[in-house]
Amino acid sequence: MPYRRLPNTDAARIKALKVAIEKADNTDFQELQISTKVLNAAKVSLQHFEGLCSRYHQLYEIQVKANKTFLGKVKNAKMYISHFVQVLYMSILREEIKEKQLEFYGLENTNQIVPDLSSNEQLMEWGQKIINGENKRVSQGGVPIYNPSIAKVSVMYSLFKEGYHTQKLHQKATQRVMDEVAKYRETVDKVIFDIWEEVEKSSSNIPVEKRLERNREYGVVYYYRKGEIS
Repeated sequence: MPYRRLPNTDAARIKALKVAIEKADNTDFQELQISTKVLNAAKVSLQHFEGLCSRYHQLYEIQVKANKTFLGKVKNAKMYISHFVQVLYMSILREEIKEKQLEFYGLENTNQIVPDLSSNEQLMEWGQKIINGENKRVSQGGVPIYNPSIAKVSVMYSLFKEGYHTQKLHQKATQRVMDEVAKYRETVDKVIFDIWEEVEKSSSNIPVEKRLERNREYGVVYYYRKGEIS
C-alpha cells in the first residue's frame, strides 16, 4: 500500500494547493471531497504564501545584483588601502617618515606587514584607521603620502562603506521575508494535510486503485515503498 508524503519544497506546496483548488472549483458542490472551510483556507493560504515567496525571490535577486557591484567596490578599497600602507612602509625605510608615527595608524605592532584585509569587517576597520592616521600625521606637519593620496583612498573607502551598509540592508530585508516564508510553511502544511485528510476520508469506501486515482486529482501525492508495484 503506497503512503503519502507532504510536499518538501515551496514550489511543491504551491502546486499542491493549486491542484486542490482547481479541482474543487471544477467540481459540482455535491461531489466535493473537501469542505468549504478547508477550501477557503487553501485559497487564503495560497494567495499569501505565493506573495511571500514572490517577494523573497525579488529581494534575493536585488541582493545578488547589488552584490556584484559591491564586490568591485571591495576590490578597489582593498587595493588602495593595501597600496597606501605599502607606500607608508617604504617611506619609513627611506626615513621620510618616522617609524614611531605608525602609532597614528594602529600599525606599530604589525612588523611592517600589511594588515589582513580579507573580510569586509577588517577592511572597514583598517580603512578607517589608515585614513584617520594619515590625517592626524599630516595635521601635525607631516608631508602627505601621494600615489595613492589619502583623498583617493578615502573615496574608495567611502564607496566601499556605502556599499557595505547597503548590502547589510538588502540581507536584512531578504532574511526577514525568508523567515516569514519559513514560519508560514507550518500553516500551508496544515492546510494541505487537512485537504488530503478530507479527500482520503471521503473516498475511503471505494476500491483502492480507484480511490488513489481519485485522490490524486486533488493533488494527494503517493509514494511506493521499495518492492511495491506502482
